[in-house]
Amino acid sequence: MLVTFTSSTSGQLLMFAPVARQLLELIGKECKARGVITSEQLPDAIRRLRAATKSSPSPPATPTANEKPDDDDREAPVTLGQRAHPLIEVLEWTLKEDGYVLWEAAKDF
Repeated sequence: MLVTFTSSTSGQLLMFAPVARQLLELIGKECKARGVITSEQLPDAIRRLRAATKSSPSPPATPTANEKPDDDDREAPVTLGQRAHPLIEVLEWTLKEDGYVLWEAAKDF
């Protein structure tokens, strides 16, 4: 299921529900089919997401151009910071314009 985040000032962002759930829970929101992050809540939401991304582990190093990867090497996992970055940017842009961010999904997630 997809969750659509819509900023009143800067556009839309789509996310899969498990990622959206993780990020919304970090900022203290319930994962209902519809919700809002008000202009008053934006600074705290940004702060919480930034703090969570700083404490998340970094991905393992990937081979450089001169190193030959083993057959058992797999793609590095996507970090929380990489997942949160687009939402943080939307929240920051929205904060600059004193707006709000809505989210919507087909059902509670």
